[in-house]
Amino acid sequence: MKVNMQSDRRYDIDWLRVIAIGMLLVYHSSIGFQPWGALIRFIQNDQFSEPLWVLMSMINIWRIPFLFFVSGMGVWFALRNRTWKTLIQERSKRILLPFLVGIFLWVPLHQNIWQVYYSQPMLYLPNPGHLWFLGNIFSYVLLLTPLFFFLKINIASPWVKRVKQMFSHPLFLLGLIIPFVLEAELMQPESFELYAMTWHGFFLGLVAFLVGFFMAFSGQEIFVNLSRYRCITVSLAVGIYLMRVLYFELRTPDYLMSIESCLWIYAIVGLGYRYLNRSSPVLTYLSQAAYPVYIIHMMVLYGGSVLIFPLTMNALWKLLLLNGFTFGGCFLIYELIIRRIKPIRSLFGLKSN
Repeated sequence: MKVNMQSDRRYDIDWLRVIAIGMLLVYHSSIGFQPWGALIRFIQNDQFSEPLWVLMSMINIWRIPFLFFVSGMGVWFALRNRTWKTLIQERSKRILLPFLVGIFLWVPLHQNIWQVYYSQPMLYLPNPGHLWFLGNIFSYVLLLTPLFFFLKINIASPWVKRVKQMFSHPLFLLGLIIPFVLEAELMQPESFELYAMTWHGFFLGLVAFLVGFFMAFSGQEIFVNLSRYRCITVSLAVGIYLMRVLYFELRTPDYLMSIESCLWIYAIVGLGYRYLNRSSPVLTYLSQAAYPVYIIHMMVLYGGSVLIFPLTMNALWKLLLLNGFTFGGCFLIYELIIRRIKPIRSLFGLKSN
């Protein structure tokens, strides 16, 4: 199977973004089956599935860095044919507007569902909720746009070519792990997986965003290397994960979590480049749907939890039913309302036409 090298469009990046959003929905659905779910304001099932956390932990240390990583790649592909003003304007419409609207519309809706379910006072202080990720991305774009366009303007200069050559060397993949390790050691987070609205989450996201940008900026060779060594990165990631489960009881030192996180990301990007760099009508649809689905999924998830958790059935069946309800409900809202009503499309980061 050959990678499509002729197309200027990187379909594998689009696929990876869609898959990452899908995994986020599955991950959030699983939190309701953990004994600490209600402590972080998720609706909690009365029957827990703690072994499920073992699988969730495999995803948890790379799911958010991976989203920032892919977002950084996307900025390079976006700015190749844009001025800095156009990029800021576009990202303001696509990211900042849905972020602000979400703070005052979608976040209070799902938080109010939680308050009603647990008979809590109906209070709301504006906060990003699950949309914190969008606020971070927009901040990174504002902070880094001068650097990005400086690189774009000087792309033909000898020193930029040397930077690209450096990134294309296979051993440089090891060097790219160092900033992630330094971030964890300097920030010393209370828990490596606590990303939302923490300085650890902000700086880890910034590192991942920058590395993703530079990898896309450097050209195809680094992706060829990731594809070539995908079996090695998968094996190492699985090995460190098993060590985390069997020896450290899921609490490895932060530097080791950083290394494992990077190896998972390398493995996924390498596999994506090898097998997913192709277009399809399904990808076209899912690429447009992913962003609105991400914005509304907590509201649908909480609604599904209220309906499903009181039912008398095994926790596994509830989990499967909740995932079906969340995915089905989100895509139904997207297809029948968001996609078809032009005045509200921009509220979800979509073009109005």
